[in-house]
Amino acid sequence: MPKITDVMSADHKRCDELFAKAEDAVSNGDWESGATAFRDFHDATEQHFSMEEAVLFPAVEQSTGMTSGPTQVMRMEHMQMRQLLADMDESVTEKNQEKYLGLSETLIMVMQQHNTKEEQIVYIMADQSLREKAADVLTQMGINQPQ
Repeated sequence: MPKITDVMSADHKRCDELFAKAEDAVSNGDWESGATAFRDFHDATEQHFSMEEAVLFPAVEQSTGMTSGPTQVMRMEHMQMRQLLADMDESVTEKNQEKYLGLSETLIMVMQQHNTKEEQIVYIMADQSLREKAADVLTQMGINQPQ
């Protein structure tokens, strides 16, 4: 049976790799590659947030009865990261390396703390509270699981 913790943690890693690729390109002044890599990272991150907000968090809340606990904190942090992503997008458009790298430094710290909380609290809570529903929840998030 698939574990939400394993699947979603792997998606964090995928997003982290895309982040690093964008940061490397911008650091090297390669704005064409940087813009493409940032867009890939931004899209992957937004997809991750959307899966959690539309499917995973509501399933956990319904299962546990907690609506103002860890999932609410994660939503607020998603909003904070979305603002940083919007500011980073602006810096890509402006080709402002200093601004981009400063924002990316802030974002990586926020993401690392956020991902740790999700992986050590929310996903474990999801695995425990959803148990046999985990595969269905992953399918609803659009994640195909091997049989």
